[in-house]
Amino acid sequence: MSDGKVALLDRLAARRALLHRPARRFATIPEPSSLGLPERGRWLLAGSFLVEGRLVQAPGAAPWEVPGAEPGQAAEAHGFAWLDDLAALGDRPARALARDWTFRWIARFGRGRGPGWTPALAARRLGRWMSHAALLTEAQGRDPATLARAASQTLRFLDRRWTTARGPARIEALAAILRAGLALEGMERSVGAAATAIGREAEAQVDAHGAIASRSPEDLALLFALLAEAEAALAAAGRPVAEPHRAALRRIAPVLRTLRHSDGGLARFHGGGRTVAERVERALAAATAPPLRAEGAAMGYLRLSVGRTSVIVDAADPPAGPHGHASTLGFEMSSGRRPVIISCGSGRAWGAEWHRAGRATPSHSTLAIEGFSSSRLGRSGEEMTERARVLSAHRQRGAAGAQLSLVHAGWAETHGLTHRRELLLAPDGRSLSGADTLAALTAAEKKRLETVLKSAGGQGVRFALRFHLHPDVRPTVEGGGLCVGLRLASGEDWSFQFEGDARLTLDPSVYLDRTHLLPRATKQIVLHGVLVSSEARIGWTFAKTEDTPLAIRDLDRPNPPDRP
Repeated sequence: MSDGKVALLDRLAARRALLHRPARRFATIPEPSSLGLPERGRWLLAGSFLVEGRLVQAPGAAPWEVPGAEPGQAAEAHGFAWLDDLAALGDRPARALARDWTFRWIARFGRGRGPGWTPALAARRLGRWMSHAALLTEAQGRDPATLARAASQTLRFLDRRWTTARGPARIEALAAILRAGLALEGMERSVGAAATAIGREAEAQVDAHGAIASRSPEDLALLFALLAEAEAALAAAGRPVAEPHRAALRRIAPVLRTLRHSDGGLARFHGGGRTVAERVERALAAATAPPLRAEGAAMGYLRLSVGRTSVIVDAADPPAGPHGHASTLGFEMSSGRRPVIISCGSGRAWGAEWHRAGRATPSHSTLAIEGFSSSRLGRSGEEMTERARVLSAHRQRGAAGAQLSLVHAGWAETHGLTHRRELLLAPDGRSLSGADTLAALTAAEKKRLETVLKSAGGQGVRFALRFHLHPDVRPTVEGGGLCVGLRLASGEDWSFQFEGDARLTLDPSVYLDRTHLLPRATKQIVLHGVLVSSEARIGWTFAKTEDTPLAIRDLDRPNPPDRP
């Protein structure tokens, strides 16, 4: 079915929803669930908006009225993510603005007009109205019946159109129907069918190992939170919860715990961020699932964790679709509460160019051949038509520590080369050692590499090994350019050293984090190498310095002292 026909059917369904008798009041006020970020609430209160990577000042404008916004970005405002942030800020001006914008939206678009009447956007909007119903109806002069009528119309729309949503948006729509049906007077008839359907969708979208197709840890976390909140709402109302619904929660919980660093934040791969940790923590606390293992595999990621150090590696092929990243064999590392090695993150919030750059291999802490990501985008610039294949991924534990050995063939067709990465986390967690090797393995690959080397005119194949640092890490080049000292905000000191034929530089990088309005400047350690034969190998080590104690009282230090 064409996009135009789908949009027409959505519009007709929104108008037909007006023909039903609306709810006049809330039977119960739902418990708040979705959480935002106070800092983003402050930006909104100041009239600051991000438009395609540019900061736009538009005091007095509602989020859907910001000048210069592309149609897609303007439409996102109809999902009401901004309501989470204003509620998180929570002071009197923020609460007043949240109510003003909500009732302005209802007056302008509540009768089925505007771009917000798609199943995905309507589900987000209805879910947030339910989550913040107490805030939206608390002030004098705000008629709760207005919100109840608008919410019941949206529920009716989703009743008809949720099946046209894709992937996790279906579960979000069903979760919104459940919560609204339980909260709004006269809307209980929708609850039973939605409760059954959410179990079917959970069973279909969450595989036997607790993974989802996007391989995004954040997507998995938000899906888990939706399922957990829907389960809690049904249980509180004395309604049955479908067994497939409960089973999906049991499958996801241990996976989600494996994908969290020692600081509680999620690994930032394949378009995902660290998400709002409190919401995930609350959902996990209510879940009954096996405890987190010290190390394990989950959704194509491998995790090592010893002492204060956790390492998470992308050890599977990139997912199909428009959001997958060329991050194969990339890793992140945290020490206690402090991220150390990171991925740059998704640039989607800052426009198409940032989004494309964030998906490329150089934006991840791994090896990249100059000019070639390990997976490459097709002509559309969205879908990855050439995806790296992971040939092997092994984990073992011995006297030397926990070891990973991984190989991918992302450049086998272009250069005849495979990338092998070996990682070793010491038994006390105080050092992470690695070795990265580019090599032609088969006769066909060696022949292809010979052709590439000849065409390079003796210049060889240039490559770079990158380690992106969190903005709170303070790096210093030492030892005549042969090592880097790292001071963490906790006061820990780490040292980076390498061996092999490479040149070390400390280059600018960015940390793309939706909790900040603009990309944050940071640094990356880069080892530059040139392959001139059939193999090139570089070894490296991150190690805590000897004077860093085993136990640290890790307090928040916004301005950590420089290294002595």
